[in-house]
Amino acid sequence: MGGQIQSSSRKSGVASGRRRGSKAMSDINVTPFVDVMLVLLVVFMVTAPLLTSGVAVDLPKSEAQAISTEDNKPLELTITKNGTLFIGETEVKRERLISLLTAMTRDNSDRRIFIRADQSLDYGYVIQILGSLNQSGFNKVALLSTQLDGK
Repeated sequence: MGGQIQSSSRKSGVASGRRRGSKAMSDINVTPFVDVMLVLLVVFMVTAPLLTSGVAVDLPKSEAQAISTEDNKPLELTITKNGTLFIGETEVKRERLISLLTAMTRDNSDRRIFIRADQSLDYGYVIQILGSLNQSGFNKVALLSTQLDGK
């Protein structure tokens, strides 16, 4: 007639700091981590298109095909509607344009240069800039535009 009586060496469950039968939680709750990552993903998806160009110009529309970016980093020359020149987001005086481009390309005239000119600019001014680039040995120059709405 055997019944067993469990004897506990502990005097009370409070002394050990844990209740009897509970184990330490070993699982990590990843839900807050996933929530934060999704919020960051949405923030970066919204802000990424805003970081593509720093100087706002009104590009003309054309039926030309999109340019493939063969080299990893083409230089971007922007001409605003008042004729101000920018390389990237840095304003440049017209007199210093060629010397600065030569220094930036390290005399590599095969580097591509994209010209983003406002459509309200005088055609002759854009051609003068293009001609000075060509005369200095920069032959891979492209004029950027936006796609027509119907294409």
